Order: sequence, then C-alpha cells, then structure tokens
Amino acid sequence: MDKHCKALELEKILELLASHTTCDDARQAALELEPKKSLSAVQTLLDQTADAHMLMAKFGAPNFGALRNVNNAVRRAEAGGVLNMSELLYIAEDLRVIRSLSVWHSDSAIKTHIDGFFEALIPNKFLEDKITSAIISEEEISDNASPELYDIRRKIRAASARVREKLDKMTHSQTVSKYLREPIVTMRNGRFVVPVKVKNRNEISGLVHDTSSSGATVFVEPTAVVEANNEIKVLQGREKDEIDRILAELSSLAGSFASSIKSSYENAVYLNLVFAKAKLAYDMKAAVPQLNDSGIINLRRARHPLIAKEKVVATDIRLGEEFDTLVITGPNTGGKTVCVKTIGLLTLMTMCGLMIPVADRSVVSVFDRVLVDIGDEQSIEQSLSTFSAHMTNIIGIINAADEKSLVLIDELGAGTDPVEGAALATAILERLHLQGAKVAATTHYAELKAYALSTPRIENGCCEFDVSTLRPTYRLLIGVPGRSNAFAISKRLGMDPQIIDRAKDLVSSENTRFEDVVENLEKSRQEFETKKEEAESLMAQAEADREKAREYKESIDELREKEIEKARSEALRIVEKAKRASHALLFELDEFKKEKSKTNDANELSRRARQQIKKSLGELDEITNPVISRLDDSEEYVLPKELRIGDRVIIKDIGNEAEVVALEDKNGMITVQAGLLRTRVKKENLRLVSGRKKPQQPKTRTVRPPHDESRLSGAAKTECDIRGMNVEEGIMEVDRFIDHSLRMGIGEISVIHGKGTGVLRKGIHDYLRHNPAVKSFRLGTFGEGESGVTIITLK
Repeated sequence: MDKHCKALELEKILELLASHTTCDDARQAALELEPKKSLSAVQTLLDQTADAHMLMAKFGAPNFGALRNVNNAVRRAEAGGVLNMSELLYIAEDLRVIRSLSVWHSDSAIKTHIDGFFEALIPNKFLEDKITSAIISEEEISDNASPELYDIRRKIRAASARVREKLDKMTHSQTVSKYLREPIVTMRNGRFVVPVKVKNRNEISGLVHDTSSSGATVFVEPTAVVEANNEIKVLQGREKDEIDRILAELSSLAGSFASSIKSSYENAVYLNLVFAKAKLAYDMKAAVPQLNDSGIINLRRARHPLIAKEKVVATDIRLGEEFDTLVITGPNTGGKTVCVKTIGLLTLMTMCGLMIPVADRSVVSVFDRVLVDIGDEQSIEQSLSTFSAHMTNIIGIINAADEKSLVLIDELGAGTDPVEGAALATAILERLHLQGAKVAATTHYAELKAYALSTPRIENGCCEFDVSTLRPTYRLLIGVPGRSNAFAISKRLGMDPQIIDRAKDLVSSENTRFEDVVENLEKSRQEFETKKEEAESLMAQAEADREKAREYKESIDELREKEIEKARSEALRIVEKAKRASHALLFELDEFKKEKSKTNDANELSRRARQQIKKSLGELDEITNPVISRLDDSEEYVLPKELRIGDRVIIKDIGNEAEVVALEDKNGMITVQAGLLRTRVKKENLRLVSGRKKPQQPKTRTVRPPHDESRLSGAAKTECDIRGMNVEEGIMEVDRFIDHSLRMGIGEISVIHGKGTGVLRKGIHDYLRHNPAVKSFRLGTFGEGESGVTIITLK
C-alpha cells in the first residue's frame, strides 16, 4: 500500500473488512486489496458487493464455516504422498462448506453477478463421506473404516480381555498377591504387567519392563501372559499397517480430485471476501455510488467511516462538475481536514469495490492516481510535518498529477512566511489546475479565497462555524469563502474590546472589506437556508395534503363504483326474476292450450286459465314493485303501491298479519281480516308485506304413469309424489320434476316417496347424490312428513 493510501487511512478500513472474513486466506486478501483504476473493473466489483448485500438482506449470510487452505495437502496427495488424519479432516470440512454454499445458492434462485463463483463450486459428497466415515478425530480412525480393521481390533480386544483375566486371577490369588505392591494390572511399553515389590522380584517369574521412580517397585510381565502379549503386539502391528493403508487409499482418492478441490476452495475464499464487503456495508449503512471516470464527485450526506457513528456529521461534497478545484477555508478544528479525507477515502473505498457511507444517488469517479499531502499529524509520519518535507511531497504530486488524478492537500503553503506561503500556494493551485487534476485543498490564506472568487472552475468552500456557541457544525458550504472568526471568538471569550478594536484597525482596509463581503454573504446564505427549509416544509405539507386528497378521492370513487355495481346487480336480479316468472306464465298458457285439445269442459278450463293468469300476474307485480318484509319505524313509511283486495299487510300496532278484504272508505279506514277477526284499520297503520296469501290447494293422492305431463302442469308445484312407483320410475319422474323446477326458478322442492321398506327412498337418495343440479337434500322434519318425504335444495 502506497503512502497516499496510508495517509487517508485506507488500511484501517481494510482491517475492518478483514474482521468480517472467516478464513485466513480471505483475511489476507482483504488486507491486500488495492484500488482498481479501470472503470469496468470497479463497476464489476461494486456489482458483486451490491448483489451479496441484496442476497444477505433476502436470505441471510451463507455459512463459510472453518475454511482452511488445503492446497499443499492435496498437491502432496496428487503426487502420491500420504496425508495424516488432520489433513484429511480439513479436506472433508472444506468439502462440507463448499457443499453448503452450493445448496445455499441454489435455494436463493436469483440471478446475480456472483453466480459464476457459486457455480464454479464443485461439491464432492462422495469424498466427504468417505473421509468422515473413516476418521473420527485427528487422532482416531473408526473401526468401520474397513472390514479388516474391524476384525483386527476385535481380536485385539479379545486378546486383551484374556490377558487381563489371567492377570486379575494372579493379583487376587493368595500366593501371588502378597508379593505385589498393589493388586492391579497396568501397562508398560504396550504390554500388560503387574507391580511387584523389589525384594520379591524372584518370587514371580517373568520379564521386567520398568521400575518405579522410587526404585521400590518393578513392573513384571508374568511368563504366563508373555505369549498373549506377543499376540496383541502382532495384532497392533497389523492394525497400524491397515490404518496406513486406509490413509493411503483416502489420500489417493483426495489426490484424484485435487484440481476441483483447489478451484472450489479459491472460489469459496473469494465469495467469503465479497460477503465480508457486504457485511461491512451493513455496519456502515453504506450505499452503492454511481460511477464515472470523468472526475465528477458528488457525495450526498457523506460520513467519514472511521469517526464514531454518534459523532460523525453527514455533509454534501461536490467536485469536478461545476468546478475542478475546491479551496476550503475556515478556523482550525472546523472539519476542513475531515472533508478532504472523506473525499479521498470514499474514492479509494469505491475503487476497492466497497460500498460507501453516503446517501443514494451519490456519484464517485475512478482515478488513475489519488495523490495526498496531509499537513497535520493525523495518520502521517512526524517527518512530514516540516515545511521542507511538505514541499517535497507536493513536488512529487505536481510531477505525477494529470487529468486522471485526484489531488488532496491539507494546509497548502503553511509553515513559512504568510506572504510567500500564500503566493506559493496560489502558484501550486494554478499549476495543478492547468494539468487538469481535480483538487481539494484547505488553507487559511485570504489571498486564496480571492483567487478562487476570480478564477473560473475554482470554487470556495468553508466549514460552517457557530460563533454563538464557539463550535463548528462540520457542514461543508460550497460557494462560500470561510472566515477565521478570530475577532468574534476572542470577543466571545472575554478579551478586552479595546484590544479587538485596535486589531481591526491594524488589518488592511482591503482585507476588512473582503471580510465584510464574506460576512454579508454568510448572512444572506443563512437567510436563504432558513427560507429554503420553510419552503421545503411547505412543499412537503402540500404534497402530503395532495396525497391525502388523492386517497380520499380514490376511496370515494371506489365506494361509488361499488354502489353502482350493487344497484346494477340488484336490477339484474329483479329483471331475471321477472323473466323467469313471465316464462313460467307462458309455459302454463301452453299447458292450458294442450289440455284444451284433450277436454270438452271449456268452462272449467277457462276458469282455471283465468285463475292461473291472475296469480302469475300478481307474482310479476310483486317482483317489480318492492315491498317491506319487516317493520321499520326508523323513518316515515310510505306504501310502495296502492293496496288491493287480497294484499297481505301487517297491522303495525299489534304486529299481526292480515288480508285486505275491503278498500279504503270515505273515513280513510281499510277493512282487513286476521284469521277469524275482521276489523277496520287506518291506512297509515298498515305495512305491505312481500307476497300475497297463497290459496291452499287440497292435496290428492294420484298415481300416474311416470311420463304423464299433466303432473307438471298448473301452478308451479313444489311437490312430486312418486308413491307406488318402482325405483327406476321414481328416478325418471324426479329427474323430470327437477328439470321443470329449474326452468321455473324454484329453489326448493319436496319428493313424497313414503316410508315403506325404504328401497324407493334409498334409490332416490343415491340418484340425488350424483345429480349436478342438486345442492343438498334431507329427510323431512316433524310436520313435513318425516322419513316419508325428502326436501331437495336446487343450485
């Protein structure tokens, strides 16, 4: 990392980035990030970071586990080397992480700029399972690693048990136990032994394998178990050989997949770095800036990422579009250096593919060089604090700067005579401006303020300072030259006014006029800011009111549409009902015409026709003239139509239903009959109900052939009598009756099948279950015929 990046403290940002990685190689890659100089390369990096940021927001961060660099191990395995158990387990863990990343990506199902890295991951569940099933830990291999190893270990356990059994008998026998230090069985050099007192060494025959530290005990392998111990030793040798064979086999298998393991690991490391960038962006509440390579910078609500969140002040910074050089002036500790560092650091972060702490629609340029000279002690070496070192650095900047360079200089021309320093600073800015560099410089010299005011594409800027509180606000004001505020600050701190007045007299008249102009500009700016805030507040309120009015209008329009639709539906329902009634009337007339040809009783036929027509016309009249069906005293009631003899009404006072038998007389009284009671009631006390009293027709039991059309003639019947028919005849008759009822618009009908043996009822019910026109059916209740009648509801 060059000194310019260090001066802007980029390494601290990279350390923050590295803290979000989970493996050593990704951490190292984060610390070694270098700013890219190509616009397309930076755009690619930013797209990858933005996509990772989006995926984390939708699905959470993927788990990178404990990735380890196993490239050396797989290269050795590929060359025929044998890996130890730790190395094989590391390979298995990497394969598990690679597999989990691949599954995570497949579950996300969103196309991004990092899909290629996910698709380059090659899971290898076969090798992963081979290793994890064979190796339990870094020091233990599973019995099930191979049948041979399982058999050897079984024999070792059996032989060890036999040896222990023999030695246990010896240690607990009275003849031997008295020679032992303790009645226990232990191991020395991989062989089972017993502790014998030194003085009794010759009492127990066997081989001595060890002596205690005190010399009072020897560990003897009794002769009786030497052969058994030898057998165990042989089996242990075979076990080691088998383990070596298994490790060699697994190593060879891992070596055969070396290239896929290495490439998958490298892609996983890169993805770890990309998602670390996304996590850092979440911590900083960062956004993706718009990129260009023409030197235009527009940072909206930019925040220095290394200043604590609760202390940092967001500011707007522009450079490169309206002006190429920004001269920032103002008092010390006002935030000038922070502004310059913010420009440089956010530019370098962007060129590293990092999202930056700014508001949306911010703009950052990609530069070939970012050249920095920080004049204070913030993150630079002490050797650069002298004027000579300061000038040496600036000479290098001038020699390197061109139209693709961003130059940042703090305290330009400081550390020498003010007159010469101001002249030198002006000349340096002129040269950098002529070379086409984008420059942001801080200074205290009034001459540079005047230079910026009089030179095209060079702009003044200052960090706002509140004289009333003696505190900087850290806001950058572009277009306004800064004031030192020395007199105001001194007066505020309590200095003698006479000293301040004398100091003002000593200041040149030109400088005084300049400061007065700056002061007037500052006052005008503050007034403009106040008015702008008021205007924005009024605009926001107007926008809110307009939105509220729009929502209210939409709700009114929606309500109106609903009411219109409701009225339209109601009108269609009334019309359809009237049509059905008219069709029923025409049907009945056709039936009467057919009967006329079959009977000679013209008078009876005429009487029935007039009765049916009168009834049907009454129903049509009721459909097209709405009437109330319940009492409503909430508003004044008006009869919907003139009463006629036969109309059904409710007497409001007593709530009883009655029938009109005589129309209104000269006293305004109407005669009604309720049951056996006949009385006269005022017209205002009557409420018309929906429907007239239907004359009761005497029921007759008649058995007709199933195809007799006369069963369906006359008034719109709601009962079908099939008693005396068999199941097939009954089904045919019910089917004809349902079809007739649908044409008549009847919603509920009754089928009389009688109780009997229940065969006819069962057959009818089976038919009804599969009839698409039947909504539901049930047996009759008490008073309806009970199980002898089925009530059918039609769709």
